[in-house]
Amino acid sequence: MEKITYPLLHYQLDEGEVLGILVGTGYQVVDKDLKSVKATLSTYLKRQYKKFDDYPHSALTNPRMKTFEVKVRPTYRDNGRSYPSGKSIKVPVVAIYGPTQHGYFECHLPLLEESFYYYEAKLLNALVQNFATNLLNQKSPEQIYRMIVSLQPELDQVILRINPYRNYSFNNGWNFGNQFASLSAMAERYPYNKNVRRNLSIFPEAAWELEHKVSEVIDKLVNTRSNVLVVGKHGVGKSSVLRQAIKKLSSKKSKLELTFWQLMSQRITARAKYLGEWQENVEVLITELQAANGVLWVVDVIQLLQTGGDGPEDSVAAFLTAFLQNDKLQMVGEVTPMQLESMRRMLPGFVENFQVIEIDELPENQIFTILDKFSEYCSKNLKINIQREALELSYRLLLRYYPYDSFPGKAIKFLSQCVNDAQSQKRDNIERKHTIDNFVKQTGMPELFLRDDMLLDNQELHEHFSGQIIGQATAIDALCGVVKIFKAGLNNPQKPINTMIFAGPTGVGKTASTKALSEYFFGKGQKRSPLVRIDMSEFQHPAQLARFIGTGGEVGKLVEEIRQRPFAVLLLDEIEKADPSVFDALLTVLDEGMLVDAYGRVTNFRNTIIIMTSNLGATNQASIGFGGGNAASYDSAIGKFFRPEFVNRIDTVVTFKALSQEDILKITELELKNLQKREGFSKRGLELDFSDVLKQHLASIGFDERYGARPLQRSIENEIIAPLAKWLLEYPKVNNRHLHVDLKAGLLSIKQGKKITYPIST
Repeated sequence: MEKITYPLLHYQLDEGEVLGILVGTGYQVVDKDLKSVKATLSTYLKRQYKKFDDYPHSALTNPRMKTFEVKVRPTYRDNGRSYPSGKSIKVPVVAIYGPTQHGYFECHLPLLEESFYYYEAKLLNALVQNFATNLLNQKSPEQIYRMIVSLQPELDQVILRINPYRNYSFNNGWNFGNQFASLSAMAERYPYNKNVRRNLSIFPEAAWELEHKVSEVIDKLVNTRSNVLVVGKHGVGKSSVLRQAIKKLSSKKSKLELTFWQLMSQRITARAKYLGEWQENVEVLITELQAANGVLWVVDVIQLLQTGGDGPEDSVAAFLTAFLQNDKLQMVGEVTPMQLESMRRMLPGFVENFQVIEIDELPENQIFTILDKFSEYCSKNLKINIQREALELSYRLLLRYYPYDSFPGKAIKFLSQCVNDAQSQKRDNIERKHTIDNFVKQTGMPELFLRDDMLLDNQELHEHFSGQIIGQATAIDALCGVVKIFKAGLNNPQKPINTMIFAGPTGVGKTASTKALSEYFFGKGQKRSPLVRIDMSEFQHPAQLARFIGTGGEVGKLVEEIRQRPFAVLLLDEIEKADPSVFDALLTVLDEGMLVDAYGRVTNFRNTIIIMTSNLGATNQASIGFGGGNAASYDSAIGKFFRPEFVNRIDTVVTFKALSQEDILKITELELKNLQKREGFSKRGLELDFSDVLKQHLASIGFDERYGARPLQRSIENEIIAPLAKWLLEYPKVNNRHLHVDLKAGLLSIKQGKKITYPIST
């Protein structure tokens, strides 16, 4: 009998409670003491080995533990921006390392879920510092702090004895003697074994109504030994067809001895540390595939053209082409029609090696057949009943609001989320109301847009915007018009919901109007803000276009934000400051509601409202601060600055007029009213009341003819919040009271039992 040694990292959590982590396997156990932890893990490994010939691989022969101190600077991230802390701190990083039976060294960083190989013992310290620094820089300050204050572990071992002459394989595809080392390191055997499958989705991986496509894939893989590309839009069932075909070919009923290996493109180059290494790894992988009679299932085929080099011509796909042409490699994968066209344009020799199987979106009757089968599965296996009207409503909502995805995929995905919510809430049914609630949670849209039986109250709509937008009747009417068109379902589904330019001087409410619209449209369920704001002054040079929309494998700021929040209001602030190349890039977005990169990846803008703010024409007004504004002047300035094809794609140009003294006072009252929502007042139950004299004073000092009402918030912070904060700190026991704030003889007066005064300059 031979033995395999597994490093065991264990923590004393509490008296009678020990946590054990089997390094390199993902297995963790909590038991009363170390002896019990080792016994539990040993028993599990022995059962796996005896029952399935299946257990984790471990190459370390003499594992050791060391704690390294790694210097990092914690970074706070908010809305795409980073704020590094002022100084670096030392973070303890535990490493399990040592020589392997294959002659090289291996190191695991268990708490960072990372491992790597190295070939010289003296390189360990530098490599740990490098890997740990990169990983820690991706973590939040809270996660780093938990690592600093965490308990210190100790190292032990769990030993499994094996029969070297027994025919077995590891659960990640390794055979005894490490026959498929490179293959197992880059790919996973599919279908997964039962233990892995148990941790995946509870829903079936079925190809309902696509059985003929499954048979077609099997025929091309087996009878002609072709390479296969399944082509179809997102959601038509490409992955389901491939999974079903592979399962049938891997079943005990199949007399074929094909093995299938699932691969993500990035893993090919992730392990390469020096020039030419990934090419060597691919050659070894192909050799091992041939020995295993294996077929490579590449999940993201398009990524093969982006991985490995600077362009498609020196990518992994180009390197694999010769092996495909010489029948040394058999591969399957899936792409969208746009991705296929991009691949044919960029690397035609690669695509020519594949047989294409196209999958079209199913007709409505077949889609409902699939939804009925899904409902039947949930009722039988999960004991959750999905009512028919909930299925029909889901179909209607997804058809309208998710036009860029296809059925049945988007319906199965949405209903799966509904089922998960039902399970978490311990419900045994999904009704129409639950469907709407889940849709609101995903999109942030109010029920008003999702229910035909709810009528739009025009007066309530107007009051919603007029309560937040002061002195801009034209803008209020325009925003109400957008809502009415969308509620009626008359907006063009092949374009963004609406595209607008907000023109006018600074500080008159353009950004405030955008915020009000975003909250009304998408602010009901989303955890993140429904407003995506991009400062266009950051993209004033042609070279910055790539940072805006992305290039090659890098995603631009615009694409990144909309992929994360497809239901949002997109604010392109001060659009005129961007380079003209940015305007050209936006033409397709404004016209068709989508942006397609060179690799055929689509970013969809059809569930967004695009608003561009501009100060063009403001300098031509007779008065910047008070009085009316000439809309024709703004329209003329916009028409002269932008090319006609850009202006023609804008649905509405909304002109904001300069604010009057009465408007400034109303804005002041609104800002003071919003102070009540701040945590420091609400948690202490304090109600604020401001005198008319104080309001008039703030309105006068908070308005500037050049900057409009922008200085108002700064004035409120300096003149109101700062003195109030000082007063509350001096009187910490003041709770559930009414505070009257006044201005008398140039002094701020705060009345609550006693009268405390501070100079207005505080």
